Amino acid sequence: MSASYNEREVLGLLQDPSTQRKGFEKVVEQYSEQLYWQIRRMVLSHEDANDLLQNTFLKAWANIEYFRAEARLSTWLYRIALNECLTFLNKQKASSTVSLDSPEADALLQKLESDPYFSGDEMQKKLQKALIALPEKQRMVFNLRYYQEMKYDEMSAIFGTSVGALKASYHHAVKKIEQYLSVEY
Repeated sequence: MSASYNEREVLGLLQDPSTQRKGFEKVVEQYSEQLYWQIRRMVLSHEDANDLLQNTFLKAWANIEYFRAEARLSTWLYRIALNECLTFLNKQKASSTVSLDSPEADALLQKLESDPYFSGDEMQKKLQKALIALPEKQRMVFNLRYYQEMKYDEMSAIFGTSVGALKASYHHAVKKIEQYLSVEY
């Protein structure tokens, strides 16, 4: 995160048509990397993640006049990014739980392993394989909580779900991942 980024200042820039583009450039600079990694953990492929990141910012720019600052800008961007991921995954018919032995899981893992931008070791591959097998919502909640260290109340604003339901999703995801990793060793 940029040290010179001030959300209140940026929101002021976004509200004025003459400075809107400059404000949005600051938003893109501020959030590109963290959004990229959140998307990447959902779709696994660098190319797909890049495309979805671009789509996220295009949608945000096209709808910037509808952002009312009732939530944080990051929350709004995460919501757009997660919706883009869901649309993409639904199109790929990967919206339901993927069995670890299914051809879909193998295809996703092969895509990950052949990705020149993936630098994970064997443990990372096993973790990704366990994540692939999770239901979508559990995977998203796990990624936001574990990798982004996002608070449950912020996730609640993104998903429109109660904090209790999100804690349960995270707990179930962790248990499934632990179970998968313990079988692997």
